[in-house]
Amino acid sequence: MKMQKGFTLIELMIVIAILGILIAIALPAYQDYTVRAKVTEGLNLSAAAKLATSETRLSSGAWPNSTAAGYNSPLTNIVSSIAIAANTAGSNITITYALPAEVTGKTLKLSATIGTSNSVKWSCNNTDFTGTGGAGTVPAKYLPANCRTGAP
Repeated sequence: MKMQKGFTLIELMIVIAILGILIAIALPAYQDYTVRAKVTEGLNLSAAAKLATSETRLSSGAWPNSTAAGYNSPLTNIVSSIAIAANTAGSNITITYALPAEVTGKTLKLSATIGTSNSVKWSCNNTDFTGTGGAGTVPAKYLPANCRTGAP
């Protein structure tokens, strides 16, 4: 008697069906992850703007705009601009995205206020102190984890 070696057709089809289900679940989650990584790039690029804003506020006592802070926006293929705006209540950094398509033209806002011990406290996608459009427009599912909790 000859022994059969290998898998039957039905066993192979079951494995392929299971893989198809796993891929169907994982692919959308991975796509959101890649968009979130690109949004995080804008947040990382804003570090220089946060530093310029904080230093100017702590040294002069007034919230700066991009010009007063001596800040020039870096341009990348993902971030179209980073701008600093201010008034007496606080300061905002607005990050505008060029890519990916899910966030093209949308903004992420970082808002600064004076915290305890005369330190600058930052919050993410919060109220716009300048009155130019409210909070940022990047959908919550694309925000980095630290922005979903409020602090960058």
